[in-house]
Amino acid sequence: MDKILIIDDDEELCELVSEYLGVEGFDVESVNDGETGLKRALSGDYDMVILDVMLPKMNGFDVLRNLREESQLPVIMLTARGDDMERIVGLEIGADDYLPKPFNPRELAARLRAILRRATADETEGTDDDKLSVDGVEVVASARTATCDGKDLNLTSVEFEVLADLLREAGKIVKKEDLSERVLGRSLSPFDRSLDMHISNVRKKLGQRADGSERIKTIRSVGYIYTVV
Repeated sequence: MDKILIIDDDEELCELVSEYLGVEGFDVESVNDGETGLKRALSGDYDMVILDVMLPKMNGFDVLRNLREESQLPVIMLTARGDDMERIVGLEIGADDYLPKPFNPRELAARLRAILRRATADETEGTDDDKLSVDGVEVVASARTATCDGKDLNLTSVEFEVLADLLREAGKIVKKEDLSERVLGRSLSPFDRSLDMHISNVRKKLGQRADGSERIKTIRSVGYIYTVV
């Protein structure tokens, strides 16, 4: 049973979400302030965190920043509806996904499963493409490791999936719609910047090649391509 930690100061929401996710087969615990939430998240006892932005003692962004210094535990952030800046900042810091409040618990459960399913599939698969290596960049799906010239890239769960997907199609254009379906587990929507932010984060962590060229290029209105030299 996947264990989920909710960090949110809305006790009523925590209770409702816990009840719903419990029925859906998740083991859920909740805390109501950022400092306690960070300690729990770093304990190694959970499979995923649901993290609100507005929290007492330590806000959600600071919780995520501190968490990412030590862990790549998957995180879904809860943001204010219509606040694009909160979503962008959360994704830049390293959130795997976000949901605007108020949200449908069914949608939350679907997002949780999409991220957890990918990790579980990678851990159990033993296919020939378990290891991908292109131009000094290597990912090993079963070990969830990604390196560039031997250096650990320290990718989040979704960033790992983005890179692995692009490497599998190196030299070919990957449509945004297809990447969203495979990596985020949902159809691409016109105002969802999640995929763009994850691509941006992967680019930063990879860095440019020695000759200054970008490893991942954006093909306007189409998608992305991992370039091959």
